[in-house]
Amino acid sequence: MNSVRGLLAASVISVQNSCFIYPACQKCFSRLILDSGRLNCLKCGCTGEAKHASYRYRLSLKIADTNDLFDITVFGSCLDPFFGVTAENLQRCIQDFNQLSGETNIDASPGALVQAVETCFIGKRFIFGV
Repeated sequence: MNSVRGLLAASVISVQNSCFIYPACQKCFSRLILDSGRLNCLKCGCTGEAKHASYRYRLSLKIADTNDLFDITVFGSCLDPFFGVTAENLQRCIQDFNQLSGETNIDASPGALVQAVETCFIGKRFIFGV
C-alpha cells in the first residue's frame, strides 16, 4: 500500500450510490453483517445484537480535478457537518420515516434525502485528503 498522502482539490461530479450509512464494527469500522438479529464482523470477528449497532457515514463520489476523474469514498464523522446530525441519528430518522411511510426496507434512504445529498455535493468543489 502506498503511504504517500496529499490533498486534492476537486469538484464532485456524481454521488455513486444512495447508501450513505452503514452498520460499523466498533473495533475495525468494517461493515457488519446482519444475521438472525445479530451483527457479525467478517474482518475481526466481533459480534453483537443488531439493536446495538453503531453507524458510520460512507459517501461514495465521482470527483474531477483539472485533469482526471477519481472514484473516492469519504468515511466517518467528517460528514456530520454536511448532514447536520451524526450517522447514528440520521439512521434513526431514516428508520422512523420508512416505518411511517410503509417502506419494507427500513434502511433504504428516502428519495428526498438522496436528492438533498446530490444537491449539497454535486458541482461543489472540496479539498480531499487522499
